[in-house]
Amino acid sequence: MTLRKRTRAVHAGTRRSQYGEVSEALFLTQGFVYDSAEAAEARFETLGTDEFIYARYGNPTVRMFEDRIAALEGVEDAFACTSGMAAVTGALTALLKAGDRVVSSRALFGSCTYVLAEVLGRFGVEVVFVDGTDMAQWQAAIRPGTAVVFLESISNPTLDLVDLPAVVALAHGAGAKVVVDNAMATPVYSCAAEAGADLVVYSTTKHIDGQGRCLGGVILGSRALIRGPVETYMKHTGGAMNPFAAWLALKGLETLDLRVRAQSEAALRIGAALQGHPAVSALRYPLLDSHPQAALARRLYEGGGTVLALELAGAKEAAFRFLNALEIVLISNNFADAKSIATHPATTTHQRLSDDEKARVGITPGLIRLSIGLEDPADLMDDLTRALDAA
Repeated sequence: MTLRKRTRAVHAGTRRSQYGEVSEALFLTQGFVYDSAEAAEARFETLGTDEFIYARYGNPTVRMFEDRIAALEGVEDAFACTSGMAAVTGALTALLKAGDRVVSSRALFGSCTYVLAEVLGRFGVEVVFVDGTDMAQWQAAIRPGTAVVFLESISNPTLDLVDLPAVVALAHGAGAKVVVDNAMATPVYSCAAEAGADLVVYSTTKHIDGQGRCLGGVILGSRALIRGPVETYMKHTGGAMNPFAAWLALKGLETLDLRVRAQSEAALRIGAALQGHPAVSALRYPLLDSHPQAALARRLYEGGGTVLALELAGAKEAAFRFLNALEIVLISNNFADAKSIATHPATTTHQRLSDDEKARVGITPGLIRLSIGLEDPADLMDDLTRALDAA
């Protein structure tokens, strides 16, 4: 039977013990016992499909999550990691060596920029940044000899879009692998597998858990890549997800579709209402006509995601007045939570960038990243309107 995404998010990958439990079992163990020395030797030589040797290499609860998220994304396999940044770093490092060349979109989460520009550069990897919205820059930068192309499908926090199928075609034509950070697009609206991305990365901290409980990440792709270079790198460097985080992620997947659709519908409604407010000089949401890439967003994605980008007319002072006037929406630096969250990227998540770097990717003193949660949209509108009036 061919199952739809919402059903796969509830049932895929389930392993039941001899007790026949309905909710997935939580296996809090770091090691496993063998019937004999010969059995231990055999397992280390050839690991079976449902066999485990050490939690850094694999665990039944973690494996259930990996199988389920892979089925949801429509790929062969997955490796679950300690955090979203562990997943980004692991995906890149597993594919790269000194002397390799990476082409990346410039508009990225601050920690992704650090890993590319400083960590990989320190170890002899050449990194070239381009404007991800400009296909001419991709075409000029992606040439034979490029090892990896990296991008955020929808950038954090400015919500710039990359034409993913077009960039994948360019990269594969040059023999490069494509690694996509897909956090803003969400697993519900993802088109990364269909577009041909080689590795897809999520911070499970975001929509997959979606309730502010724990860190996590996951790398998805073909079995050859996941159980080859990715697993080899991750299991030896210690970036594997712990079983409790995997159990929470499994529980999160059960309601992921319902939560993301409700949050996305609210974000669209709120964005449409707020874009005319006099305190807002610009508002970005992928499915609104005011977004410069709205046509591309509608071609690639069924929904626009759970995040808005607001530009306040009064720069940092207005942004801080807005934030301090909020009563329901929380000031924090996460997004994709059940609770609505407002972030000032210039002084928090992207604070370490120079003023020139911030300006180059559109992070201005008046920019607010607004993550819409599961509260009643009417209450959120009242709170946001009051805060904008104060700004």
